[in-house]
Amino acid sequence: MSGLLTPLALLGAVTLRLMAALGRVSLFALNTLGHIVRPPFYPKEFALALLNIGWLSLPVVGLTAIFTGGALALQIYSGGARFNAEAVVPQIVAIGMVRELGPVLVGLMIAARVTSSIAAEIATMKVTEQIDALVTLSTHPMKYLVVPRVLAALLTVPLLVAVGDIIGVGGGYSVAVKNLGFNPAAYLQNTVDFLELRDIVSSLVKGAAFGIIAALMGCYYGMASERGAQGVGRATKSSVEAAAVLILAANFLLTGVFFSI
Repeated sequence: MSGLLTPLALLGAVTLRLMAALGRVSLFALNTLGHIVRPPFYPKEFALALLNIGWLSLPVVGLTAIFTGGALALQIYSGGARFNAEAVVPQIVAIGMVRELGPVLVGLMIAARVTSSIAAEIATMKVTEQIDALVTLSTHPMKYLVVPRVLAALLTVPLLVAVGDIIGVGGGYSVAVKNLGFNPAAYLQNTVDFLELRDIVSSLVKGAAFGIIAALMGCYYGMASERGAQGVGRATKSSVEAAAVLILAANFLLTGVFFSI
């Protein structure tokens, strides 16, 4: 009998740990929201976060988007040729980049670049007792470290998603026109005619949600880091893993909200 209960006990323990972790993250998010609407504010930290999360992420976002758009055009053309449907390349590239690939890829790139950076920075501050020094100087760590980064991600990641969408569609356009023989004017016209306002809005909303998730996970795991170099490494790894999984889960939920029939 005890042998049968062991798997159930393990499943229950894992479930309890998962629920406890979700509860801690939820409380951290609510605490962050409460500090966002209350002064004091730190404009310099906010500006630095804008620069790091937004501007400095443009190269990796642009390169990811342009290669993805080009590869998507080639794949759709190759697949469509089996059914004599090569002409759908502009429409599918546009909807694929704007609805799904653009927001998700940008979100994952932000998780890889920004979440890891935030977690490592804050965890190192905790290990070297800089966070304790902030408290000693009557500076709330949540307001100084977390709020500026979350706000910056909320504002900049939707813009990065918009840029990624445009560059991705442009990558598909370049490949289709130069390599697949599409007419440039007809390709652009099909792209514009096929996209709807709902597609663009969903892309930007996903970007905002993914930005909040990426910044929150970096801040949460950084603040919860254990002491020592290994603690910093574990916090960085866990933050990226959690951000990536939550971004994909949020993408599924938001897609259902916007495009459920």
